[in-house]
Amino acid sequence: MAESKNNIITHGLSGKVGDIIVFSQRGSKTIVSKAPKDRVGEPTEKQKKHIAKFQEATIYAKAALQEATTKAIYEKGAKPEKNISAYNVAVADMLGAPKIEEIDLSQYKGKKGDTISVKVTDDFKVVAVKVIIENVDGTLVEEGNAKISANGLDWIYTATKENDDLTGDKITIQATDLPDNLTEKEQKL
Repeated sequence: MAESKNNIITHGLSGKVGDIIVFSQRGSKTIVSKAPKDRVGEPTEKQKKHIAKFQEATIYAKAALQEATTKAIYEKGAKPEKNISAYNVAVADMLGAPKIEEIDLSQYKGKKGDTISVKVTDDFKVVAVKVIIENVDGTLVEEGNAKISANGLDWIYTATKENDDLTGDKITIQATDLPDNLTEKEQKL
């Protein structure tokens, strides 16, 4: 793929020239690339899933940019100098779910006011982290939303109930991003 800079002949040009090259516009740049070959055979199941996921991402991005608040959020992540638009940021956000990097249970001893710290990352923005605490028999002890810490990376959940027996208890963390991608991770006490 080549980039045409300040060329009065190709400036603003878009479309396919024969079966050889394709001109396209990306921001203020004219991009020149080799024409794609026609697909031979049926796509694999993995390719079909990828195509479907990308279609969902483009539909999401178009809808997200119709809503003023969401559009403003994605515009903050855009980098016009690198030809990355709010639309590109929204598509990428839909394609990538949050990652739960670390769950720190060292400060949770089963007492009201104890904390659980969770490190969560996302390619754009994590919007919520939920903590669910269950006893070994599956009964719910408590659940609630963690709050983002000052560093913008760690989410802190403060226990609201006493939990006398921690043996075998399960902590489930659910993290969501702006397009509602959900990642879940469990850890036993």
